Parts: sequence; C-alpha cells; structure tokens
Amino acid sequence: MKVLFDTSVLVAALVVSHPNNSACFPQLKAAESKQIKGFLSTHSLAETYSVITRLPIQPRIHPQEAQGIIVDVLQYLEAIPLLSNDYKIAIAQMANLNIPGGGIFDALIAQAAMKAEVDVILTLNPNHFTRLESAIAHLVQVPQ
Repeated sequence: MKVLFDTSVLVAALVVSHPNNSACFPQLKAAESKQIKGFLSTHSLAETYSVITRLPIQPRIHPQEAQGIIVDVLQYLEAIPLLSNDYKIAIAQMANLNIPGGGIFDALIAQAAMKAEVDVILTLNPNHFTRLESAIAHLVQVPQ
C-alpha cells in the first residue's frame, strides 16, 4: 500500500508528547519497516521543520535536531517534488473551488499524493482534504 503522510501526522508521530502520537507513530514505523510504501510532499519537509522547531514543549527541538529528524525520515519516506505545472494544477483547483488563502498548502500536498498515485492520504485534518476534488477526498484517512 502507498501512503502519503500529511504534515499533521508526521509531527504527531515524531513528537512523543503529541496527543495523537500513539495513533500516528505506528503508521510511521510501518513505513520504516517497509510494511507500507511511505511518501510525503516536499512542502511537508519545510512545514515539519517549521512546526517541530517552534512547538512549546520541553525540551525544545533545536534546529540541528530537527534537521537530523527530517534526514532520518527521508530514509524511508519518499519526498515527492512538485514542479511549476503541479502548482498550476493546485492553484486552478483552489480557484475553481473558491477556496482562498492557506488551503493552497493542502492542495499542494494533495497534488503530491496524486503525483505519487498513493492509495491513502494520512492526515489529522481530514476536512482540509475532503473539501478538494473527489479523487482526493476518497483517499483521506485519519490514523486510529
């Protein structure tokens, strides 16, 4: 099975004190052990770094530690890069659905999922993806 990890699931899996860690960590371990084929969008690389380095937790995750975490994750999650045409598709979708602002970032993650032809998009924010086209909406799953 091919699974794309949304940033929300990555952060929850990587931060032990996160309230959703127990649901998300096993999913990440399944990718690490090759039980599933794991993917993430390149946008999620930057977003994960941003989120985990500013979480109000103790001890804080310092930039060098965050870099190491992300390098480790890239050993078993394949990053899907987006090209300008992928951005055009995502922007057109958002304009057609009349969705403004930051929703574009979810559309970019969804575009990476479509590009990788995944079976599942794992997210803790299902409504961010189910509002997009039906081809994306039916891939959405929340870790249990």
